Amino acid sequence: MGGPLLETVGIPGGHLALRDARTGTTREVTLRPFGLATTPVTWAAYSDVLGHDVPAGVTPDAPVHGVSWFDAVAWCNAASRRRGLRPAYVVDGATVAWDVGADGLRLPTEAEWEWACRAGTDGPRYGPLAEIAWSHEDDVGGPQAVGAKSPNAFGLWDMLGNVWEWCWDHADTARYADYRSLRGGGWADRHWSVRASVRRGSMPVARLDDVGFRVAQGPVGRSGDHAGQGWSRLADQRRAELQPLPYGWTPLRRG
Repeated sequence: MGGPLLETVGIPGGHLALRDARTGTTREVTLRPFGLATTPVTWAAYSDVLGHDVPAGVTPDAPVHGVSWFDAVAWCNAASRRRGLRPAYVVDGATVAWDVGADGLRLPTEAEWEWACRAGTDGPRYGPLAEIAWSHEDDVGGPQAVGAKSPNAFGLWDMLGNVWEWCWDHADTARYADYRSLRGGGWADRHWSVRASVRRGSMPVARLDDVGFRVAQGPVGRSGDHAGQGWSRLADQRRAELQPLPYGWTPLRRG
């Protein structure tokens, strides 16, 4: 892929049962092959694409963090243009559309992320927690340099622990409005949160000190399609139209 500490590997296609523990539902997803970065985007890679110096006081090869979902989307498009790739996202204010036929860098879908994280395993993790993930058990004060723990069978480091990673999908358009999904657990999380199946969500404008991102690459459909790799715009819209909404649920804001 080029740039400091940013490489991709090919992830084979396959089939995944994607489970949502909160709603008690499971759906079957078929995935096409795609590329995925071997580590989260680092401060060095993030700053390089934007033409900035690495901020003082941060470790250049630690995951960039404190970046919003919108920041990650903008970075993906900027990095794509720099590499001569077609940007994956069309951004119009607060509205972001994914061109599933583009070859540019992008955020993985939740299904892509979990499939890549598991790397053929079916347990909560792809190895012993202490060997593969920075978590609460390590008693560290922030994100650590990428690649210091053991990778999974696909050659991916830090899929669990270190920082949560933004995904493309909405968390739940019925209950959580335009929140986007996060996966993987972070450096301060207990073991029960650092598992392949755990989901979290946050506002796409939120900048949190335990949240970064990892990039995927590769077209997974035709331009103009509105679905791919376990995500469907129609499914998001139908879920958002759930009525009546229970008390405390927030309707999806239309951009």
